[in-house]
Amino acid sequence: MLRYTLERTIYMIITLWVIVTLTFFLMHMIPGDPFTSEKRVPEQIRQNMLAKYHLDKPLIVQYGYYLKNLLHGDLGISLKYLNRTVNEIIANGFPASFQIGMQSIILGVFLGLILGIVAALNRNGFWDYVSMILAIIGRSVPNFIIATLLQYWIASKLRWLPVSGWGTFAHTILPSIALSFASLSIISRLMRASMLDVIGQDYIKTAKSKGLSSFEIIWRHMIRNAILPVITVLGPLIAGIVTGTFVVERIFGIPGLGKYFVQSIYNNDYTMILGTTIFYSAILVFLVFLVDITYGLIDPRIRLAKGGK
Repeated sequence: MLRYTLERTIYMIITLWVIVTLTFFLMHMIPGDPFTSEKRVPEQIRQNMLAKYHLDKPLIVQYGYYLKNLLHGDLGISLKYLNRTVNEIIANGFPASFQIGMQSIILGVFLGLILGIVAALNRNGFWDYVSMILAIIGRSVPNFIIATLLQYWIASKLRWLPVSGWGTFAHTILPSIALSFASLSIISRLMRASMLDVIGQDYIKTAKSKGLSSFEIIWRHMIRNAILPVITVLGPLIAGIVTGTFVVERIFGIPGLGKYFVQSIYNNDYTMILGTTIFYSAILVFLVFLVDITYGLIDPRIRLAKGGK
């Protein structure tokens, strides 16, 4: 297991380096520079600004400067938000996105697993149809439409929860529900399909012939084997949600990271583009790393397959 973990750690570091390198050079292919859109800026001042941020130097030299700062955990100073570092912006925006994202993931995973299991155990029954209807809604209806409907009916009409804003737990409920539909849809369908595949396996028939209880068969034999495909999608799913969903955050007035991630591209804010991309990628790669380790813990055959054992 230690060798397996070390290999995955090395792959994770290499992947992050490739992402940083590609993002850096692709970013500089965007026409213009961070100061091109500024109005009435004399050319000399513009050149001074480029020199201050080392943007007047060859690209490979800029790359060296950035890697050096990155190794010290410094993501640089935003070129559009005055006197604010990228680290500070991420530190201020990420907690809100993280809270909303984790609540939606917990809700989506919990309900998705239950619906998937119940649907598989009651194939072509009432709960199977209910599960699939919810899955179709979550997959086909955009989360900002669901967010708007929740905001209109639950907050505006019934007045059960705040319409928008940030500060209390009540403000997090509606956006969490809106974001949970996508994960609920994916997980419930995956779990249903995986459970149906497991139910027909010979070892399930053997467990039944041994006289094991239904609960023991479902919990120890069905769910443990059927949940592996669900674990596979959890890494990218969590990363995508916890780093911020721009539209839903805007609808509910949440001061999250999503708006910075989108606006940095429009503003040609080089350091912000790199910072948010690296931050997002680091979360994604780390979660995929955790998925690999979890796979190895749940099913030892995975970590031993490479050794031919």
